[in-house]
Amino acid sequence: MSTIKNHVQLIGNVGQEPTITNLESGKKVARFPLATNQYYKDGKGEKKTDTNWHTIVAWGKTADIVEKYVEKSKEIGITGKLKSRSYTTDDGNQRYVTEVVADEILLLGSKNDS
Repeated sequence: MSTIKNHVQLIGNVGQEPTITNLESGKKVARFPLATNQYYKDGKGEKKTDTNWHTIVAWGKTADIVEKYVEKSKEIGITGKLKSRSYTTDDGNQRYVTEVVADEILLLGSKNDS
């Protein structure tokens, strides 16, 4: 049962080119937004789309895969966990963010997708 604690699975489209950072420690980190869509019909029976944006963070070998194969608009699947953190901006405001730390990335779509 412990394997389903803080477990996230998402399938969506990459919103922009991943940002790759090589840290002084030698670690690599990749960050990118992922859009997931939910479809439903409103009260009038019209089809609607609800899009949610998620910040995805990948470390190490997973970041290597992101760097080589993930690009804007590609459909991917990820598994990972939620991580919340806070930071203070330069003007002194406290900000809170929740990110998805990816453990695995699955490249979806056909090989011919551009």
